[in-house]
Amino acid sequence: MSQVSDAMHARRVFGEPYQQNGVTIIPVAAVRGGWGGGGGQGENQETGWGGGGGLAARPVGAFVIKGNEVTWRPAVDVDRMILVGQLVGAIALLTLGATLRAWIRRR
Repeated sequence: MSQVSDAMHARRVFGEPYQQNGVTIIPVAAVRGGWGGGGGQGENQETGWGGGGGLAARPVGAFVIKGNEVTWRPAVDVDRMILVGQLVGAIALLTLGATLRAWIRRR
């Protein structure tokens, strides 16, 4: 558990800053994690226990420091944008179809 706790430290959210051409870049990630465990005793006095954990991280952007100015540059997740676009399109088509069917029935 201590390894999972160490993994969820702020160092995982803010990456190591690096410099290029007088500009400092600090990468930022969204980190989620958790763990759990349990144990018990059966009818024949046998005992057992178990546990597990997980950690997931994804880039969300970077802070860009140029002189005394700090700006935020979000990471663009193209796959997520495509998925959301498809979901919005599907919902729009379903809504349009239901609206047209209702309109035709009223005529």
